[in-house]
Amino acid sequence: MIKSVIKGIGRYVPENIVTNEDLSKRMNTNDEWITERTGIKERRHRKNRNDSEETTAFLGFKASEIALKNAELSAKDIDYIIFATLSPDYYFPGCGVLLQEMLGCETIGALDVRNQCSGFIYAMSVANAFIKSGIYKNILVAASEIHSFGLDFSDEGRGVSVIFGDGAGAVVLSATEDENAGDILAVNMHSEGKFAEELCTKFPGSKFGWSDRMRREPENVTNKEVYPIMNGNFVFKHAVTRFPETMLEALNSAGKTVEDLDMFIPHQANLRISQFVQQKMGLPDEKVFNNIQKYGNTTAASIPIALSEATEQGKIKRGDLVLLSAFGSGFTWGSVLLRF
Repeated sequence: MIKSVIKGIGRYVPENIVTNEDLSKRMNTNDEWITERTGIKERRHRKNRNDSEETTAFLGFKASEIALKNAELSAKDIDYIIFATLSPDYYFPGCGVLLQEMLGCETIGALDVRNQCSGFIYAMSVANAFIKSGIYKNILVAASEIHSFGLDFSDEGRGVSVIFGDGAGAVVLSATEDENAGDILAVNMHSEGKFAEELCTKFPGSKFGWSDRMRREPENVTNKEVYPIMNGNFVFKHAVTRFPETMLEALNSAGKTVEDLDMFIPHQANLRISQFVQQKMGLPDEKVFNNIQKYGNTTAASIPIALSEATEQGKIKRGDLVLLSAFGSGFTWGSVLLRF
C-alpha cells in the first residue's frame, strides 16, 4: 500500500525583525495592547516594502531549498509543485511556476492554492491524494507570504496590521511502501463562503472594479477597500468552534483520540485562539506548539514554519502522531493527521 510521508521540511523568514515597540512608532499602539490581544511580540518583514527581489516566490524558494536538502533530494526528483499563498508575486501567473523556474525543476506541473490561512492544509490534502493515487512520487508543498507590502500602518489599520508577518515553509511529501514509515492518516477540508467579507481584501477583485476607479477617482477609494479588513470578534468565535470540530473529525476518522496525540500544531492566527482550543481539547502545554510570538500570523506559511521549528527542536520525532489544523478567511478550515 502506498503511503505519504514527509521526507523533508524547511522554513525561511526575512532577517528584519519588527517588534511591537517598532510598530508603536508608526501607529497608536503599544506592546501591552498587542500582546494582550494576540500574544505577538515580534514578526518578520522584508526590509524594503517595495523590494522586487525578496518576493513571496523567493521566500518559498529558500524554504524549499532547505526542505529538499533535508529530504536528500534534488529539484530534478520533484514530480509536482503545490504553492499556497494569498500574496502572490503577480495577480497572475501564480507562484508555483515561479518556484519551478527558481529551483530548475523539469517542466512539471505547478498548482497554486488560494485558501489563505488554510492554504497549507488544503495543499497537503491535495498532495496526499496525488501520492496515494500513484500519480506522483515526490511533491513539493510550499507556503509563503509577504504581508508587509500590503498592510495599512495607520491607526485605522492597526487591528490587522500588528498581526501579520512575512515568511515561508515547505515540505517534501513522498510515496513509500515501507511499513515502518510514517503516513498521512486523515484529512478534512471545509468552507463557509457566506462569511467571506468578515475577513478579506477586496482589492483588486473583479467584483468591485477597482482598476477603473483607481485610475479615474483614486481620491474616493478608501483604505478599507484596498487593505485587509477583519471582524476580529466574529472570526474568533467561529475559529474556536471550528477548530475542535475539524480536530475531532480527523482523529475519529483515523480511530484515534486526543490522548493519542504527541503534538498539535494549530495555524498561528492568534495565541488567544490557540490557548482557547488547547483548553477546550484538554491538551497539555507540551503537546501544543506555538511560535506566533516570534513570527506573527504568516497565514499559509504558519503551520510549515511551526512544523519545521518543532522538528528542529526535537519536539516532534519520527513515529509521533501529529495533528495540523487551520481556520481562516473564506471561511475555510481543515486538518491533516499524520504519523510523522
